Amino acid sequence: MTRQQRIIVVGGGPVGIVTALACAQRGFAVTLLEAEKEVDCSPRAATTHPSTLEMIASLGIIDEFIASGLVARYFDFWDQAAHELVARFDHDVLRERTAFPFVVQTEQHKLVNIGLRHLKQCADVDVRFGAAVTELTQDASGVTVTVESDGRTERVSGAFLVGADGGRSTVRKKLDIEFEGYTWPERFLVLTTSFDFEKAIGCSYRSYLADPVEWGNLFKIAGDDMKGRWRAVFPAPVDVADEAVMSDEEAQRRLNRILDLGGETYPLLHRNLYRVHQRVAKSFRVNRVFLAGDASHVNNPIGGLGLNCGIHDALELADTFALCPDGNAEAPVLDRYERRRRTLNIEFVQQQTVANKKRLEEKDPAERQRHLADLAATAADPARHTAFLMRTSLLQSVIQSKAID
Repeated sequence: MTRQQRIIVVGGGPVGIVTALACAQRGFAVTLLEAEKEVDCSPRAATTHPSTLEMIASLGIIDEFIASGLVARYFDFWDQAAHELVARFDHDVLRERTAFPFVVQTEQHKLVNIGLRHLKQCADVDVRFGAAVTELTQDASGVTVTVESDGRTERVSGAFLVGADGGRSTVRKKLDIEFEGYTWPERFLVLTTSFDFEKAIGCSYRSYLADPVEWGNLFKIAGDDMKGRWRAVFPAPVDVADEAVMSDEEAQRRLNRILDLGGETYPLLHRNLYRVHQRVAKSFRVNRVFLAGDASHVNNPIGGLGLNCGIHDALELADTFALCPDGNAEAPVLDRYERRRRTLNIEFVQQQTVANKKRLEEKDPAERQRHLADLAATAADPARHTAFLMRTSLLQSVIQSKAID
């Protein structure tokens, strides 16, 4: 195809970068617009599932991506109240179903930086940071955005536009698309420490801690220095002030519930407190404009599905655009994007992430034991073990998505 059709991507996070790279590799001209002046390197999503690794491999960046993180073959469920391992799942059972029977723990800003390096090698790609989209219009021939950068205003036009600009998406708001769902009452507290939990308690790089009082997630990332560090995630009560939740005393108390150091102090590298949402855009497309990633769906992080689904959105969009290279917005195949991605998000991602949270925080003793016993039985049964991982790895969702025409 010729490079006469331009795709505008709004948002320079991982979903926007992957969308831009995938479109450029399919022969489109691309303009990527990011409001911030530089890549956001704050601690964010880090878990990349086998199905997503396959997509990253299709972009030609898998070796760099894996080298920048940690390979995690296993993940655990623990009874935190009893300090006992309940179930360990092994992605290697998927080796006949995927070239990547493991998870990679790579911080999302590393994917952004890798993608940016490869975008610079593509023809007819314009990447602009510090470029905020303020207005959006579209007609029968294309879509145009007004961009403000360094005090200057200009207009950029293309055949299609992808809004990958996060949960507070300007693109979604300009289209007046409702973001249906709710916000969890409790906040999520993230603590990062250099303490080695694997060495201390024998946990896997990804561990989910069920506790009727204070559940938690515990996982290892590489860090920019590749020396490794652990992130712990806990619920924060709605009636406690931010300052108290973020205090040194509270951070040490939380971490000591995982493992009591007997008076010693956990070294803290970072802490963060944020609100968590379960929301899906009422529509993923308005004519020539499409939503992807957090702009179209957000969920709690238990299970690591948010970023992964955003990357799935990105590849689905690039493949969809490739089926209508003439920029015809009337092409029926364009409607398939919403049928696939919105349906899978509602029927799988939202339900799964809510179920993951409820399983960890269950307070009823009988129901709690039933959940834990079921996890143990699932891990012990080869067929159920495989089916469970096909679901959590999103490999099953890819199969289901392709079946939607």
